[in-house]
Amino acid sequence: MISKRDTYIVLISSLCFIIGCILFRFSLVYGFLASIILSFSIFINRGFDRRQLLNMVLYGLIECRMIFVLLILIAATISIWLSSGIVPTMIYYGFQYMKGINFLFTAFIITSIISIFIGTALGTISTIGVALLGLGRGFGIPVPILMGAIISGAFIADKISPLSALFNLTLTTTKTTYRETVKSMLITLIPAYILTAVFYLSIGKEYEISAQISNLDIYKTAIKEGFFISPLLLLLPVLILIISVLGVKIIPTITMGLLSGIIISLTLQNIGFIDILKVLFLGYRGATTSPELNEILVSGGIASMIEVLLIVMGVIALNSLLEGTGIIQTIINNVISKVKSREELILRTGIISSLLTIVTCDQTTGIILPGRLLRDKYNELGIKHTILARTISDTGTIIAPLMAWNVNSLFISIISGVSATAYGPYAFFCYISPIITLGIAYLYKFKLRVK
Repeated sequence: MISKRDTYIVLISSLCFIIGCILFRFSLVYGFLASIILSFSIFINRGFDRRQLLNMVLYGLIECRMIFVLLILIAATISIWLSSGIVPTMIYYGFQYMKGINFLFTAFIITSIISIFIGTALGTISTIGVALLGLGRGFGIPVPILMGAIISGAFIADKISPLSALFNLTLTTTKTTYRETVKSMLITLIPAYILTAVFYLSIGKEYEISAQISNLDIYKTAIKEGFFISPLLLLLPVLILIISVLGVKIIPTITMGLLSGIIISLTLQNIGFIDILKVLFLGYRGATTSPELNEILVSGGIASMIEVLLIVMGVIALNSLLEGTGIIQTIINNVISKVKSREELILRTGIISSLLTIVTCDQTTGIILPGRLLRDKYNELGIKHTILARTISDTGTIIAPLMAWNVNSLFISIISGVSATAYGPYAFFCYISPIITLGIAYLYKFKLRVK
């Protein structure tokens, strides 16, 4: 039997290991490995069988196997889209037609709209986000700030898109309908969206001048000399965007983009098959006449994903142990056992969902467990289930990319080369959304009763 003391030891020690790795710049692999070893030793001393614990870990890894496939595919695709000239073509025409605009504000608006149609934050970041990132670098916008804007827009998908797996998971676990929940979501989404847009509009003004005076013609010439550039190359990302909007799953979509990029590299860019393999596994490095542009056209390939894969495996293994041994269940019971008011329950729902996302390094647990375990408490206090769904979505779901050890932030760091500690302060929507949803819970406390 796991005691309350054991629970605190496991959770606090795990967070200390992880945060220690971040502070001292060790790989997070060591932090999760230490957490798993400590958890194993405590659980075995409390009567759990080694084989039982190993089965928990193995089941979790098998259940999440598609995450590993997705990470590898995306790492390979980004490198191939650079070598094939697809991303350089996006950058080339972007330089030509986007001079003088408030790029930061525009990036947020474009990303937020497209994310709703694609239905996944990570899918949005790995497609339109990559193109916007390359453009923004050319315009002289600091990458952490730009990445913050892209993330803010992309994660709206996980909050409200009808195609989002996470949002549909929220609806299922809270037993609510899309139409009812969206009405409730808009109460917090609209003010959060407007405030976030105002932030980026204001900050983006600082970079409009630099975009106009930067020597974009040199970049365009370097791209033209280094790649075969044609508007036809834009058809592939447009096609990927269309089939994503039509609901095709992300792995087949990314695979099609990867294979198409390989064909384009072999034919239009005249890259040899051996060089293609090097790009896939070792990454791509720009070789144009512009050193500054070459710093933009960089990707690490599959090799750069190995450490991330190990970290994600550690995340899943630790999460499986915490769920399987009942520690997470204990946390929730302790938090809600003495709740008597509606406002306090909503506040604690946000805290529980956020803590589960933080501790388990993934949004799924922060959605499923509060959704399942708090429904009866919401009924008891006369609160609509749509409020439960909204609170989970506005807290545990949205804050995921802010933690450096979260699966989402690890994925983002591979794409952008920027850590969560760097872009986190600029991902405004991820802060504003939880604040507004908890504040509105108090402002509308007399309107929360189930009809």
